[in-house]
Amino acid sequence: MLMIIGADHLGGIEKNLYHHGFTDIEHIRGRNVNDRKKINIPSNTALIVVLTDYINHMTARCIKEQAKAQGVPMVFAKRSWCFLSRELSRCGAI
Repeated sequence: MLMIIGADHLGGIEKNLYHHGFTDIEHIRGRNVNDRKKINIPSNTALIVVLTDYINHMTARCIKEQAKAQGVPMVFAKRSWCFLSRELSRCGAI
């Protein structure tokens, strides 16, 4: 499963991720303080994507700590397919 934290709407990013084989995608907005309480990384999470230009700083910190504790790799990118695809390529996800 791919978990995306940040952004109100994914737009074309979700379609592009499906095209690259990511069929199980969970999206959490991460802009509100209450979103931090919703974040619970499922055990079947293979990768976490943090969209840096649309996320609360404390939420980013919380998810980073959880991912590190569970050994889940993370990718940080702007909410743009160009930036995201580059980061996914660097980590070998696509």
